[in-house]
Amino acid sequence: MRHLKLAFVASATKDARKAVARLKRRYRAVDVGKADVIVALGGDGFMLSALHRYMGMGAPIFGMNQGTVGFLMNDFDEDRLHERLSQAEEVTLHPLTMEAMSRSRRRRALAVNEVSLLRQTRQAAKIKISVDGVVRIPELVCDGVLLATPAGSTAYNLSAHGPILPLGAGVLALTPISAFRPRRWRGALLPQRAVVRFEILELDKRPVSAVADHTEIRDVAWVEVREDRSRRLRMLFDPEHNLEDRILNEQFIP
Repeated sequence: MRHLKLAFVASATKDARKAVARLKRRYRAVDVGKADVIVALGGDGFMLSALHRYMGMGAPIFGMNQGTVGFLMNDFDEDRLHERLSQAEEVTLHPLTMEAMSRSRRRRALAVNEVSLLRQTRQAAKIKISVDGVVRIPELVCDGVLLATPAGSTAYNLSAHGPILPLGAGVLALTPISAFRPRRWRGALLPQRAVVRFEILELDKRPVSAVADHTEIRDVAWVEVREDRSRRLRMLFDPEHNLEDRILNEQFIP
């Protein structure tokens, strides 16, 4: 069996740094640009950063947990790494692309988990929501609202009481955060190809920030979000801990 060329990256924690040094010596590490697989050591936050940083490399990422949260990670084990990789199952994700207008400046960012809009002051935000050019919510009074991918549906979206989405569901979750009006609106499931536009009402009085994973843009006037099918994020999981099963299992945790 041909051994894959491996590159190793790690978060800044002491344990992750020590572990990556041992793995590099043991498995003859190569540079990221020459790797067949990128092995990422850290927690879910570091995995998100790695997915963003190496998005254009083409190589899949195999995460091993060396952080506090490991939903997107495999168990850490220094042994049998080539064997695990040969048996690993691949998941392909498509990120969301966010386009935002902030004080006459247009900016873009990508999100693997979700795009969220959040109030910046003590006053509730007022947001108009359109889907594919049709106004669906003329005025949402809230702390915020988010659009989540299936992979991100178990993160902030779940904390905001949004639905958990199976990977193959073909939908996105539009979820309000502490909605005051309309009181009974609990969100919506949208086709993955939907284009969602958020327009900030009373933006000088009630400023709002837009966050795509780790990128925050403050004082936005409007935000458009859609799935970017041209970008592919490749992740590898041990068969017994594949991402689809993890997301499904989350629906049955009391």
